[in-house]
Amino acid sequence: MNAFIIEDEELLQEEISAYLTERGFNCEAASTYEKAERNISLFDYDIVILDITLPGGNGIELLKKMKREKKDTGIVIISARDSLTDKLSGLDLGADDYITKPFYMEELNARINAILRRRSLGINDIIRIDDLEVDTNAKTVFHGKTEITLTKKEYELLLYFIINKNRVVSKQSILAHLWGDEYADSESIDTIYVHTMNLRKKLVSHTGIDYIKTVYGMGYKWVQG
Repeated sequence: MNAFIIEDEELLQEEISAYLTERGFNCEAASTYEKAERNISLFDYDIVILDITLPGGNGIELLKKMKREKKDTGIVIISARDSLTDKLSGLDLGADDYITKPFYMEELNARINAILRRRSLGINDIIRIDDLEVDTNAKTVFHGKTEITLTKKEYELLLYFIINKNRVVSKQSILAHLWGDEYADSESIDTIYVHTMNLRKKLVSHTGIDYIKTVYGMGYKWVQG
């Protein structure tokens, strides 16, 4: 997997690069808008970690450039906490995720892996599991012809489990992926439990199958044949 880290804070850039390299990524980096623009034009990457504020330009313009050139790249925006406008602009323009500084490397890694797995499924495709049908474009879930009504978080949790099927996912990784900066809240673990149990009950009541297994002391696993 090839990662391109666009970040002008040298220490953070080096930390991200070292962390991802240890996890098997081939990393390239740029600290200026000019270099980032040149590399984006010349090379293709599996994942781009994109800072918004750069010497010589704005990361949003780089995002627009990637979308104009139809780059098949997962994009995570990283920026300061107070950049709400940039966050909304980036997501509207097609970024896959957004993480605010400061953040844990484990959280960034969880976001990246979720993007890569989601893209490997084909994000605009219909996902079928037995008689379950998940439309990732319309964000609906059906069992046969009956729609299963889920909250936004239950839907996101369902998709996260499916993306990680047959893998144990920790409560911490679920928090990092679904709640981002709110994941450190002291009540977050209980929140994960409640959302998971509600999702589990809805799926069992419609399908008769308990796809979500508790792995005690570790987290949860989506199990299917």
